[in-house]
Amino acid sequence: MSEIAVTSSGRSRGVKFRPVTQDSSFARYTLIATAVLFLALFLFAPLAIVFVEAFSKGIGPFLTAFGDPDARAAIRLTLLVAAISVPANLVFGLAASWSIAKFSFPGKSVLITLIDLPFSVSPVVAGLVYVLVFGGQGLFGPWLAAHGVQIIFAVPGIVLATIFVTFPFVARELIPLMEEQGKIEEEAALTLGASGFKTFLTVTLPNIKWGLLYGVLLCNARAMGEFGAVSVVSGHIRGLTNTIPLQVEILYNEYNNVAAFALAVLLAGLALVTLGLKTFLEWRHADALSGRARRH
Repeated sequence: MSEIAVTSSGRSRGVKFRPVTQDSSFARYTLIATAVLFLALFLFAPLAIVFVEAFSKGIGPFLTAFGDPDARAAIRLTLLVAAISVPANLVFGLAASWSIAKFSFPGKSVLITLIDLPFSVSPVVAGLVYVLVFGGQGLFGPWLAAHGVQIIFAVPGIVLATIFVTFPFVARELIPLMEEQGKIEEEAALTLGASGFKTFLTVTLPNIKWGLLYGVLLCNARAMGEFGAVSVVSGHIRGLTNTIPLQVEILYNEYNNVAAFALAVLLAGLALVTLGLKTFLEWRHADALSGRARRH
């Protein structure tokens, strides 16, 4: 790569510049080694320790950990919370992204800011807010108690806290995707007589399906692994309000390391599956975008 530089005498001369991607071998290998070392220390080593500790006493104690009633209750509760919060965030994400990407309305910037709120607020603070609103001494606590409704230290509170910390994932994945695609295809479908719902099913949804699945995947992973907000609103009631992360903490504090790491392996396995699916969806999403670009 070269550029033309002008000398003091007015004549130009060719000046050679080395592209930034062609650094010396020492610089390249140093950067690569630094990245690999960082991953080994902070990602691969802790992950390996989880599996080693889980199987430290053999496969028998590992499997026995999942036979504990409290562990099974924690797994069921985690799956239940994810089964409720993920579809709720799916509906919200579709509605919010459709509104933001396709329409102009007062308060649009405020809505975008509110979607990003869980990224800037600590999950512990979010859980505390729910306690102050729905707890026994909270804003609506006395009214809820009088009508026999319990939210805090019960499943509804855990679901609400999980929805709060996970609702940006679907919307934040779809908003830039829908904005990039524009409104031309939807307007063409409406012009040809298609209804709004049919336009969404036949035009919009096929264009965003990979991004939507990607957002749902991240939302589900966060819902199952959430600790901070759920810890505040759950009350840590064994067999009732403990999710898998909370059960892992309790077992570890009781020095029941094998059982704690066995459940941690379950979460680690979820993370690995999420990583694999994430890579696949990113590949399909990029392939879909390139195909769309070729068609246009």
